[in-house]
Amino acid sequence: PCIPAKLYVDATDGNVSISVCPEPWIEPIFTLAAKVRVAITACFFLIAACSNSAVLYSIMRKRRKSHVRLLIMSLTMADLLVTFTVMPLDAVWNMTVQWYAGQVPCKLLNFLKLFAMYSAALVLVVISIDRHSAILHPFAFANSSRRNRVMLCVAWVLSLLLASPQLFLFHLHTIPGVNFTQCVTHGSFREQWEETMYNMFTFTTLYVTPLSVMIVCYIRIIWEISKQLKINKGLARNKDDHISKARMKTLKMTIVIVASFVVCWTPYYLLGLWYWFQPDMIRRMPEYINHSLFLFGLLHTCTDPIIYGLYTPSFREDIKLCLRGIETAITGQEKNKPMSSSEMNVKDYVVNGRRPSGASTVITIHTVC
Repeated sequence: PCIPAKLYVDATDGNVSISVCPEPWIEPIFTLAAKVRVAITACFFLIAACSNSAVLYSIMRKRRKSHVRLLIMSLTMADLLVTFTVMPLDAVWNMTVQWYAGQVPCKLLNFLKLFAMYSAALVLVVISIDRHSAILHPFAFANSSRRNRVMLCVAWVLSLLLASPQLFLFHLHTIPGVNFTQCVTHGSFREQWEETMYNMFTFTTLYVTPLSVMIVCYIRIIWEISKQLKINKGLARNKDDHISKARMKTLKMTIVIVASFVVCWTPYYLLGLWYWFQPDMIRRMPEYINHSLFLFGLLHTCTDPIIYGLYTPSFREDIKLCLRGIETAITGQEKNKPMSSSEMNVKDYVVNGRRPSGASTVITIHTVC
């Protein structure tokens, strides 16, 4: 008899089930391509966990309040959620091939997986809308903090709601006679078109809609900047100008972050779209292609902290201090090295109880506004 089996772990609904199989069913095994996928996923996990944790620590210790700080913090938390749910689940599931964890973890973990991916995409949408408002409506700055909080709450709640069907669709399925149990969605839909519609809904809400909003926001931003350049206003550099240097710096950072999301995930989602409409193609496609594209999508979680670090001097300083502290803890003594001007100012203030001359604050905080 033809029995569906999980062949690959998918980014959107967690599995790909094939209901039409002319050949006898063969139990999936832990192939060489899957072993490479697990090894690379483990490397990505270590990089993403350490780098995103460092970003979160750096943001939380900042004294200066900024509405962008809350956005980057939410993006980092979403990336950490992907790191600690999607990556371990994907790696372990590929190693075990079948499901050993039981019914409740089957439902809960696949729900958390989709929830993490929704939150990462929707927080990027909030960041794009915030940049759109900052450039096109700069005088609405006073309400930006409250607006961002509301949008972030909507993004997280919406992620929760959109991922909730996973709790009802996933279940354990044991193949009679071969003692093989899998966590699948097979059997949750009465007709094939219903499953296709759900997959398309997930694809639209998880990728197409967020991407469309981001594209519209940044096209309008670029159009506004071009229009200002044409009327000879330029990109002014003092704090009273329409587009300040700090605001442009944040804009560049968010554009790069969104671009990395598009570049990393687009190939995998397009391949998944092909699978849904031509399921037989999955047997003809080399296994390593599916693995490679999914890993390329996970790479986005590792790129966000790098991009943030490139545009945020204070984060780079925090990393240097952290590395210096680790070196001191290992060697037991701190190397003699010249202090930076900011460190000398702080020391002078602490020892002598006076403020450095010509400075309005004791510590200069470099941040993105």
